[in-house]
Amino acid sequence: MTTLSPHQTLEITPFEGSPLGAEVRGLDLSRPLADEDFKRIHRAHLDHHVVVFRDQRITPEQHISFSRRFGPLQIHVLHQFQLTGHPEILIVSNIMEDGKPIGLGDAGHFWHSDLSYKETPSLGSLLHAQELPAEGGDTLFANMHLAWDTLPQALREAVEGRSAEHTYLAKYAELQKRSPWRPNLSAEQIAQVKPVVHPIVRTHPETGRKALFVSEHFTTRVIGLPEDESRDLLQALFEHSVRDEHLYRHAWREHDLVFWDNRSLMHLAAGTPDHQRRKMYRTTIEGDTPF
Repeated sequence: MTTLSPHQTLEITPFEGSPLGAEVRGLDLSRPLADEDFKRIHRAHLDHHVVVFRDQRITPEQHISFSRRFGPLQIHVLHQFQLTGHPEILIVSNIMEDGKPIGLGDAGHFWHSDLSYKETPSLGSLLHAQELPAEGGDTLFANMHLAWDTLPQALREAVEGRSAEHTYLAKYAELQKRSPWRPNLSAEQIAQVKPVVHPIVRTHPETGRKALFVSEHFTTRVIGLPEDESRDLLQALFEHSVRDEHLYRHAWREHDLVFWDNRSLMHLAAGTPDHQRRKMYRTTIEGDTPF
């Protein structure tokens, strides 16, 4: 006999004056989630690209279980920063213990879409606040559907039908020089992140909307263009994508769980002062091959 989960009183409120994002109120993810409530959350995620669940006092198991309802989870290549006993969770943190980093402290230093360097990039990511700094630590999101919709005609013609290469290693050496957060990668880890090629303009598999799908962190070159033309074109796309009118800035509150669509957005960590501690847990849902 199937026991139906009771409905929760959900309220979905879009962020006023913002090009993306909504807050989901009246939801407690430590309780079973009714199918109807799940469908409303799924719809809100497609409509608004970022959904914010406030004050979610959930365990890693509950975080993983909710994430899995959207699809299989991807394991990050930096296994050094997995949560013990929960390889699905990547620790994003600037905290050092015994002189060693407990997590990835410079995650999100450049604009990117999570795991765009994989054959099947991420559908979405869920980031749960564990410990927040008194200042800093915001996350910025850029609406890549809007970036495509407002792209000047000359740039549209330049990218139509073209593909670009994405690689995890694009900025790795540069990040390694800057900070203690990036370990040397083993041959096995490097083999997990071979360069891939994706269309520059992708179609969202669930809504059919087009979006730009390039980022300064992982996109290295436009296939079939000379190096200088490729560099200039990518730079123009990066600059256009992150115009102020395309952005939402998330100021974190305690126990926030933020769920964003990597097929629709890029994001950036605004940075945390070195003397402030920040710790987050992230799951990443596998998506589809971009088309």
